[in-house]
Amino acid sequence: MTQIAPSPPRVLFLCTGNSCRSQMAEAWLRELTAGRVVSLSAGTEPVGLNPRAVKAMAEVGIDLSAHSSDSIDDFVDNPPDLVIAVCANAEKCCPNIPNAKFLAWPFDDPAHLPGDDEAVMPEFRRVRDEIRERIETWLADGLPVLT
Repeated sequence: MTQIAPSPPRVLFLCTGNSCRSQMAEAWLRELTAGRVVSLSAGTEPVGLNPRAVKAMAEVGIDLSAHSSDSIDDFVDNPPDLVIAVCANAEKCCPNIPNAKFLAWPFDDPAHLPGDDEAVMPEFRRVRDEIRERIETWLADGLPVLT
């Protein structure tokens, strides 16, 4: 008898605008799991992809340029296995998603900092690296909550 392999778990990163932190987290998880996990992102109030997030990720060899800014509403009918809120506002505003587990990993939001690239990009890089470290730790711990 042939066994059907289980589908990979689906993880959705949620922030308010789906412009920066959730986009970076989605890309990191995809990169670090090489398809073992389906990585998604959305916002409670999507505003479009932040070009500085694209630039920060390009610096580490990850291309976000084709990503889109999506709404959490797009996932209610086809819920992920896990929602990870990467900002406090999204944690408060997340709609009830049936059968989805939930984690909160708040990160600072560099998207609203004033200034030019020289002034702001160090914060994008810091948050990018913090997100990677958090995901690496979660993976090393065996994906708690999801497994």
